[in-house]
This record gives sequence, C-alpha cells and structure tokens, in this order.
Amino acid sequence: MLESFFQEEKIEAGCDEAGRGCLAGPVVAAAVILPKDFSHEVLNDSKQLSEKQRLEVKKDIIKGSLAWSVGVASPGEIDEINILNASYLAMHRAIEQLRITPELLLIDGNRFKPFNEIPHECIIKGDGKFLSIAAASILAKTYRDDLMRQLAIDFPGYGWETNVGYPTRAHRDGIKENGSTPHHRMSFQLLPSQLELFPD
Repeated sequence: MLESFFQEEKIEAGCDEAGRGCLAGPVVAAAVILPKDFSHEVLNDSKQLSEKQRLEVKKDIIKGSLAWSVGVASPGEIDEINILNASYLAMHRAIEQLRITPELLLIDGNRFKPFNEIPHECIIKGDGKFLSIAAASILAKTYRDDLMRQLAIDFPGYGWETNVGYPTRAHRDGIKENGSTPHHRMSFQLLPSQLELFPD
C-alpha cells in the first residue's frame, strides 16, 4: 500500500515527470494534491500499470484530487538548458498552476531545484511509495503519451503512436530515413555514433 501523506498536518503536492529519456517531444511534469483520506485500489507508479489502467485511474485522480496541474518544457528548452533543468522547469510550471498553494512538495527522485521557497522532500522511487507522487506520474505520463500520439499524425514514420518518442528501433529507423523533426531534441544522440560491426 502506498502512503497517503508524508506529513499529515501539511498540504502536500506530489510531483513527477515523464519523458526524460525520449529523443523527441517535451518533458511533462504533473503536480497533484490529494485529500489525506484518499485511497485507491489500483493507483501505483505509472510504469507498473497498463495503459488501460492508467486511463481509468487518471479519471479517478482528476475527480478525487483537491488540485492538479500539468507543466511542459519544450524540446527547444531541453536543448537550451539540458534535460535535468528542463524537468525542474516543467515541475515548477505545474506547481505554479495549482489552484491551492502547497506547503510541502514531494518530489520523485533524488534532486530538485527549490520553487518559491516551498519546502520539499526528494523521495527516490517516490512514485511507488506515495499516492500523490504516483498520481502525478500517471497524469504526466497520460498527458505526454496523448500529446505524442497527436504529433504522430503530423509526423508519421517515427512510430510515435506506439513508442511516444522513446529511442526504439522503429524511431531510430525513422530518423535514418526521414531525418529529424522540429520535435526532436537535437542535444540528444538521435542515432548511434558508429555503425554496428558485423563479423565477416
């Protein structure tokens, strides 16, 4: 069972991001404030759930949360300030849009750039420990996946409808054949630096 809160007396927002390891598309973060008595049988780290489960749980999160929001950092911003700082930027944008100001931020991972002097706790694998972080992971993941599938309509040939920008073989083959798009992260290694060597 995931924990309902870190400190019972404070308004907590769980924060997580999706898409850090992708070759294309933005990095997306979400922030979620849940009631202290919120419970859910299925809610867990988004990576532990099927797509169907994520979409079902997403509805329950939106319906049951006190506040939620999503923040985005573009591929251009990722290239300009690097993926780590872009992840912080997306989280800051998500937190800034919450209609309730949190008193404590629960951050998935081991590092964070402080925001508006709000205290924070970094929790490694927090999306598998706290409900609010798990909820944020699901909102970030589902929002980003939907966005990448929309982009796949205008930019076919990269397999974004299934790989959502991650470095799969189909995605790299698409880059080889079609080149890069405005949605690719040019600071990332889009293709291997040398061809694979085959024995004679």
